[in-house]
Amino acid sequence: MIVKAKRADVLAASEDLRRRTLPYTSGPLDRLIYLASMRDYNTGLYVHHGLAARFSPEVACEALADCHQESFQELTSLQLKDLAEQLEVYMRSTGTVPGDFLRAWKDLAPYRVAVPVGTDSLLAEFLFSNLKIALAILEQRHSPVLEPTPAA
Repeated sequence: MIVKAKRADVLAASEDLRRRTLPYTSGPLDRLIYLASMRDYNTGLYVHHGLAARFSPEVACEALADCHQESFQELTSLQLKDLAEQLEVYMRSTGTVPGDFLRAWKDLAPYRVAVPVGTDSLLAEFLFSNLKIALAILEQRHSPVLEPTPAA
């Protein structure tokens, strides 16, 4: 397999993004969601006006795609307990009531649109499966504890 070397301008834009923007995200799940939100769903191209002004729209698009793929790879390499923690941190950062968040993520599965373009479908399904398990873990953590009823 031949690996194409990245152009210096794309590497510089990626580094700029990692240094100036991505530190404000709370972890790889937050980064994945953030970077996916920078993608135009009609074209699949990433748009970041600040990065495009410093470099070019094409370079910014490629740098965003690279960082998006890195976040995805980082998430797929997490152990389930760490993925559940990432989901907990992300959930808290949204300010959403845990029950509402968990219900929406179970019913709507918004993580499905956050996968980078060109991702292997088997790897994407692996992450989806792990996220479903992480959601179940969080659901268990956030479910109200029922007091046992005394026996008569």
